[in-house]
Amino acid sequence: MSKRLKDNLSSGYFEAANRMTSKKARRRIVAYVESYDDVFFWRSVLSRFEDSTRYFEVMLPSRVPHLERGKKAALMSLLNGKVGRDMIACVDADYDYLIQRATPMSETIIDSPYIFHTYAYSIENLQCYAPSLHDVCVAVTLNDHAIFDFESYFREFSLAIFPLFVWSVWFYRTPDYGEFTISDFLHVIETGHFNPDDTESSLRNLRRKVARRVDQLQRHYPSAKQSWQAVKDDIKRLGVTPDTTYLYVQGHHLFDKVVVPMLKKICNLLIRERENEIARQSLHSTQRHNELSCYSGSVADVELLLKKNTAFTSAPPCERVLDDIRRFLGDTTADTTPTSVSDVAPTAGEK
Repeated sequence: MSKRLKDNLSSGYFEAANRMTSKKARRRIVAYVESYDDVFFWRSVLSRFEDSTRYFEVMLPSRVPHLERGKKAALMSLLNGKVGRDMIACVDADYDYLIQRATPMSETIIDSPYIFHTYAYSIENLQCYAPSLHDVCVAVTLNDHAIFDFESYFREFSLAIFPLFVWSVWFYRTPDYGEFTISDFLHVIETGHFNPDDTESSLRNLRRKVARRVDQLQRHYPSAKQSWQAVKDDIKRLGVTPDTTYLYVQGHHLFDKVVVPMLKKICNLLIRERENEIARQSLHSTQRHNELSCYSGSVADVELLLKKNTAFTSAPPCERVLDDIRRFLGDTTADTTPTSVSDVAPTAGEK
């Protein structure tokens, strides 16, 4: 056993530390997260529950390095059996929520009332919540002209990929998930070059690619029809709807490959629109130069503001996170485990 205090921290340790403070002092609840990017996100979620009796401190465990891969596994290994009333863990759901206890990691995340997950694939999905993206554009460009319908686009994008997404979850509920990995799924749903003036062409191409791959899988696994339908019904029960599928695909792909390129294009149009407006309204060249210089200095970075986007609280997955935290704070013995019908998930023998 390690003799270093920091290697033996647990909820019990923080509970004892809280008891040693003044009776009027606020209770400290430590929330461990996976990476530095998660700190601000979870602070924005947890801070709404702070009051005169309690506060949260969001941090990374000192023994968990900032890793791109395996960071959740490292965090769960470090905190195994140690979370509780005064020390919680906040993690991305990934597929662990949707595969419904098909792995030990999934079982731990679903069953523990002291581990909170995003329900959506990751924090990046919630940062990319479609109804909030116009506000991000306004924050970047200081131009409130709504020139693109983000909600409509992501509704059509989601409807296009939903049938193949069901297959993706289907595979990850079996031991043979390597036959159709998340990377394989993402390769099919790549949208390529984004043209805000012709989104229908890219969506039409996306539908064609998805239909082709779905047809291949149906022919290769002809006996999976019933189990595929069962998985489809199950993930709908878990909150996935055909028109919100984008919230459950891999978050970094959505953020880096879909939303950031899209926002950069839209924001560039809005910036040019504002610059042209300044040029038209300026009385002389000096005024135009000064106004354009001032405006240029006020334009922000798309990726940075998207990471700081907190206008996702009305997203259904976030509402579920907030409900879980309310239950935890109101009654830490409350059963937060969702009803599972994972017994309808396909097995390798059903192919």
